Amino acid sequence: MTRQLISSGSTFEQEMGYSRAVVSHDAGGDWIFVSGTTGFDYASMTIAGDVVAQTDQCLRNIQAALAQAGSSLTDVVRVTYVLPDAADFPQCWPTLRRYFGEVLPAAMMISAGLADPRMKIEIEVTARKPAP
Repeated sequence: MTRQLISSGSTFEQEMGYSRAVVSHDAGGDWIFVSGTTGFDYASMTIAGDVVAQTDQCLRNIQAALAQAGSSLTDVVRVTYVLPDAADFPQCWPTLRRYFGEVLPAAMMISAGLADPRMKIEIEVTARKPAP
């Protein structure tokens, strides 16, 4: 088994000491573990004030990490959502359905504080890309 580190280039990764994602390669395929991802636009280090806009940006950030790993959102098998305000979660559902498509991943939603009060959602995913 080998590991491949995936980086978005965000300052968070350098400052906190983690990878955006890690790919674990084995004979059966690749497991891709994407770290908790927020709605920051990593290029400008800005974040929208709206939970739906943040959800959309989270998923674009996750798509980018999965693409670097040779994978996509269609390979996601597990997702965890963390929101400081659980009442915000239903607003996110249409965006989540749009990104995850027909075979929706197993999921969990947790209501908990996030590191920055501007953050309204954080999403973590696990994907499985079978061997060719």
